[in-house]
Amino acid sequence: MRHRPLLSASLSLLFAGQALAQAPVVPVEHFELDRYAGQWHEIAHLPVSFQKRCVAEITASYRLRSDGRISVLNRCRVRDGSLLEAEGVARQVAGHPGRLQVRFAPDWLSWLPWVWADYWVIALDPDYQWAMIGEPGRDYLWILSRTPSMDSALFERLKRQATDMGYDLAPLRVVVTME
Repeated sequence: MRHRPLLSASLSLLFAGQALAQAPVVPVEHFELDRYAGQWHEIAHLPVSFQKRCVAEITASYRLRSDGRISVLNRCRVRDGSLLEAEGVARQVAGHPGRLQVRFAPDWLSWLPWVWADYWVIALDPDYQWAMIGEPGRDYLWILSRTPSMDSALFERLKRQATDMGYDLAPLRVVVTME
């Protein structure tokens, strides 16, 4: 019984050390929505249920709306060759430029807080040619590019950055070949 406090203290220090070793998931500080708008190609993602049928040509298109929100159109090719689409809407979180929330639920459900998912831009090219999207729970991660491919050195750098933030990339699904 005397060893229980020592064991407990040791475990607490171990977990505290692990928490300190990983960088927090933080959105970018400088983000211009109008520059982010347009089409993006998915390079890789952590598996999520709503993308399980996607096998190729995964894209996301963002269009500014007059009400200040963003129209979202996600597309991908499925095994039979057809296109699968999902339309949604995104909004910026006030006071946090790189923090957005997105929903794919119908408009009439938009008042429910749980239909909105965090969509944080956590790394961004100064020229808006690539982006990495995540969220504080580290369950979701997307690496996006304006072009359908990405330089392998850049891709490895983004993966290291995600790992440093505590993302488990073992299940990362790469959907394009690297240059």
